[in-house]
Amino acid sequence: MKLTWFGHSCVLLSGTKKVLIDPFMEDGSILGAKPDIVAVTHGHSDHLGETVALNKKTVAITEIAKYLKTKGLLTESMNIGGTHVVDGVTFTMTQALHSTSIEEAGVGVSGGTAAGFVIHMDDVTVYHAGDTGLFSDMKLIGDLYHPDIAMLPIGGRFTMGVPEAMMAASFIGARTVIPIHYNTWNRIAADPLMFKKSLERTTDIVVKILSPGETIETGS
Repeated sequence: MKLTWFGHSCVLLSGTKKVLIDPFMEDGSILGAKPDIVAVTHGHSDHLGETVALNKKTVAITEIAKYLKTKGLLTESMNIGGTHVVDGVTFTMTQALHSTSIEEAGVGVSGGTAAGFVIHMDDVTVYHAGDTGLFSDMKLIGDLYHPDIAMLPIGGRFTMGVPEAMMAASFIGARTVIPIHYNTWNRIAADPLMFKKSLERTTDIVVKILSPGETIETGS
């Protein structure tokens, strides 16, 4: 399986299927990714992004799935703690500590609750934390699902910062961690090299810092 980071929280998993998570790019369009399945962690505009324009089967929490269905999309609704297999890809929806609303639908439209995803495809398990603060039950995500790769926000202010993400990485125990949700704007400026050096100095975890559009090969 291949993993491509397009910047912010937008990640494409390419294997038996192409799964696109949080299809938002600040300066450009993600429509060319041509996914088979889209997964949305929450309804904020920098995560829902171009979901409607992509018009692909979309996995999301119930409230967002219902909204997207009114836009003509084929949706697969889930909720926190649930597991669902979509076209051979296994999605488990995890807790995330963050606010949410469906911003493109107007003020006050509920987006349910924010979430993360554990996704299993082609014998590889990845955890996309979504927008979240640190929470101790991340240990359970590691104990239950044993992700090979964890994608963690490090931008601070609206999510975990570097110190909290370091503890999250230790809780989860994935052998590879990819920082996301940082440096898109000045308000979420962070130093991924500090994250990498600090985590690799104190643990056996490998931190992969990707440039927007960069792809890495993953393996079980």
